[in-house]
Amino acid sequence: MHFELTEDQSLIQDAARKFAEDRLKPNAAKWDEEKFFPVDVLKESAEMGFAGIYTRDDVGGSGMNRVDAALIFEQLSRGCVSTAAFISIHNMVSWMIDSWGSEEQRQRWLPDLTAMNTIASYCLTEPGSGSDAVAMRSKAVRQGDHYVLNGSKAFISGAGVSDLYVVMCRTGGEGPKGISALVVEKDTPGLSFGANERKMGWNSQPTAVVTFEDCRIPVENRLGDEGQGFTFAMHGLNGGRINIGACSLGGAAEALDLAIDYTQTRNAFGKPIAAFQASQFKLADMATELEASRLMLLRAADALDRKDPSVPKYCAMAKRFATDLGFKVANDALQLHGGYGYLKDYPLERIVRDLRVHQILEGTNEIMRVIIAKDLLK
Repeated sequence: MHFELTEDQSLIQDAARKFAEDRLKPNAAKWDEEKFFPVDVLKESAEMGFAGIYTRDDVGGSGMNRVDAALIFEQLSRGCVSTAAFISIHNMVSWMIDSWGSEEQRQRWLPDLTAMNTIASYCLTEPGSGSDAVAMRSKAVRQGDHYVLNGSKAFISGAGVSDLYVVMCRTGGEGPKGISALVVEKDTPGLSFGANERKMGWNSQPTAVVTFEDCRIPVENRLGDEGQGFTFAMHGLNGGRINIGACSLGGAAEALDLAIDYTQTRNAFGKPIAAFQASQFKLADMATELEASRLMLLRAADALDRKDPSVPKYCAMAKRFATDLGFKVANDALQLHGGYGYLKDYPLERIVRDLRVHQILEGTNEIMRVIIAKDLLK
């Protein structure tokens, strides 16, 4: 158990922090206000190796591990939580193709994905099935060397802009073993997108319904065998939960730093509010909660790297803990700013809005408790 970062990890962390400071933080408020999807900056992140963090290097990936990824997403989120979270989603899709795709599929799609010349979205949730993902109704019927896909997916990040959509759909009977994973390209006839959702946060990335109407998808676009899609989706979510927890950690850590600075410069009753024990205790608790979150996330990332059989439990624990406490810490930081924290002139309200959804996506925190309890009571 070594808690110090290696020299390489420190360099990776520093590079991600600098990119966040230089390219994300100065633009985050504008992207949020204008609901602008910064594709050019995403491509710049790919030049840093952040579009294929744990994708193999023969197709342009960085070949790093999940601990490295957690360090990267914490730092990127200090600049812009919403944009960092989209980079995580793109990485999930790249990793799924790298892990479960054929060699032909890897060579066909991954060089452009790792360069972000191609942008990808992950399609699991439907209008009628969120936490109960197995209840999905999107269906693909095989006709010769194609599947005919019908259905819709909801809350899809990147919808309408992304070039590739990894879609979980039903190719067999009821239950998880009837679900397969198909890669759908943007120019597929019958593929359409709803209006951009009007969201509380995550405004630097589009979110919309994706609809499939008699879309003909080549069988060669299926990842793995029929019936393996749900397994792939759940494996993808294990890593996604670590990443989104790290995004919560980074946003909350930025909020804590802002609160520390503010409480030392804002005066009340003749002295800085940091001089009051109530403020000191609040800051101490916030720092402790973030350190605990960081340790849990890195523990889960290490378990994933080692293929520990208890990975789903550790990822669920870390995601639940880090996203709940990340939101709490950011909200506490806003409170320490008083009325100023509520203004858009300060970044606190945006951080709070962006972090709130992390308690819902990649599996709600209630579902995280279900996963943990199932492991405990097995």
